[in-house]
Amino acid sequence: MRTINVIVADDHRIFLEGLKILLNSSPDYKFRIIGEAENGIDLMQIIQKATPDLLLLDLNMPGMDGLTVLKEAKYWLRNTKVIVLSMYEDPKVIRSSLKYGANGYLQKNCSKRDLNALLRSVLESNIFFGGGQPQVVSHKEDDLVPEVDFEDRFLKKYNLTKREFEILRLITKAMNNKQIAHELFISDQTVSVHRKNIMRKLGVNSAAALVKIAYDSSLI
Repeated sequence: MRTINVIVADDHRIFLEGLKILLNSSPDYKFRIIGEAENGIDLMQIIQKATPDLLLLDLNMPGMDGLTVLKEAKYWLRNTKVIVLSMYEDPKVIRSSLKYGANGYLQKNCSKRDLNALLRSVLESNIFFGGGQPQVVSHKEDDLVPEVDFEDRFLKKYNLTKREFEILRLITKAMNNKQIAHELFISDQTVSVHRKNIMRKLGVNSAAALVKIAYDSSLI
């Protein structure tokens, strides 16, 4: 069984302890905890001394938040897989995590099964972004290259209407149903129906997964 050196960072001790228990019960890997931090400043010091295979990172930490750690620690984390475990589902936060080097993102209310799927996917060099039911996408350079007619290709690929495509773009800007309704001069209920149809057609059920697909398709 492959041994994975891990650093875990979260400002809630009880969550840290629970996370370690889950890691120890993994059916796929032997996780060895080589560092723990409850704030961003301590985490930076640990990262500069240790060389983890994996960093499990909370975003909302005192001293220095998780996104700042990602930006400041790029040199030390260049060979480390980073998984963000957070309560946030704001597309802006998810995009920022991806931009600053996260390999995976999952909400803290996920199941043990989702967490194990995340770990397998990220450690196999895929990118994993999910909410309740995760969306797993292989990370390939070609997937991020825009094409001249990428919008039309995207519409045809997922059988989206022009209105659904328009609403998807607004969702990736972290707009809620009420804000989208105001922007497009339609009702909240109509936006809700479109949102459900978009998720059904793209095969996802979280805003996080929608953002990831949109990012890979060069829509954002």
